Amino acid sequence: MLYASKEEIQNRIDKLKILMEKASLDGAFFHYKIDYYYLSGTMQDSLLFVPLEGKPVLFVKREISRARRESPLEEIVPIRSAKDILLHIKPAKKIGLQLDVMPYNDVIKFKDLLGKCEFVNVSPLTKELRKRKSPFEIKIMERAAAIQKKVYRYVPEVLKEGITEIELGGLLEAYAKKLGHEGLLRVRSMNYEAYTWHVISGRTGSIVSQSDSPMGGLGLSPAFPVGASMKKIKKGEPILVDFGICYHGYQADQTRMYAIGSMPEPFGGAFEACREIHYRVLDKVLEGMASNELFEYSKNLAEKLGYGDYYLGYKPHKVRFLAHGIGIELAEFPFIAASHTYPIEEGAVFAIEPKMVFPRKGACGIENTVLIENSRYRILTDNDESIMIL
Repeated sequence: MLYASKEEIQNRIDKLKILMEKASLDGAFFHYKIDYYYLSGTMQDSLLFVPLEGKPVLFVKREISRARRESPLEEIVPIRSAKDILLHIKPAKKIGLQLDVMPYNDVIKFKDLLGKCEFVNVSPLTKELRKRKSPFEIKIMERAAAIQKKVYRYVPEVLKEGITEIELGGLLEAYAKKLGHEGLLRVRSMNYEAYTWHVISGRTGSIVSQSDSPMGGLGLSPAFPVGASMKKIKKGEPILVDFGICYHGYQADQTRMYAIGSMPEPFGGAFEACREIHYRVLDKVLEGMASNELFEYSKNLAEKLGYGDYYLGYKPHKVRFLAHGIGIELAEFPFIAASHTYPIEEGAVFAIEPKMVFPRKGACGIENTVLIENSRYRILTDNDESIMIL
């Protein structure tokens, strides 16, 4: 087991308090487990309160002995009723709640509990904190990427003509779990569900579904209309494997291409265009270009390379992002996207994924998890990027 040190957690709390002071907050509650895990080191059923002055208090519903073992916080107390909170906090004028993910009924309960204080959304503060990864976090993500490398090397051992997409994905998942993959990629969303991986081949790569991605896959049913299906994989078609790994809560994301026999056109040329866009955009990241400018730059590159109609999907299903931040959530800051205007800063980790989708034919692309450090980029998912022909 890897546990966050007292120094690691305290550093996060200290940085949070700086942001809280700028926002004129007297304190903030964190009920969303992704964020109280980040700030406490445990994901036991809890509620975290961080005052501007004083020590954080972790209120644990279940299971407190594990919470005390996993978290370096000093104030870890059991809670049976919300009223128990009042014994440990002082009256306040302005309190932060995670209003982007907190159920309305819970907000009303807190209003009744805490009286007339003003409530504001504190989630933007933790999102800002998590844009930059610490050496501790990077080490864990490197472990996730090492597992991922072994999974991709395993693909040729089980990928055969006639195997279904869902069967191939299941074999890869079983292998990944032997290596420590937790089998879950967390996303800050009410209704988003997906496997931790996509396996799509031939025409299923062009099927659009409910997920905000260039291609969704057919899925298994209307109740799960995304990702791998019962389609059998054939010779001479593009096979896209997008396999995310989660290790100790942290993720790495990657896409590689395969084919049995040969890779047909237009996918070979489109794949090389994706690789060129991938690396030329990373060069511009280092120059300090803003997120939205990076996105437009990538679109212009795709047009010049002759793939503008298929880049990041086909009309009217094109997506408006090229890269998403990654850490303890699959889509966190920073993004390379049309609506984001900041540059990508030192310490950021993101997954860049240029993809091409051809209607009724299929999809191809590449994806890597990338760290910005020492004014350079370092690809954490550093295994072979070429199309593997079996």
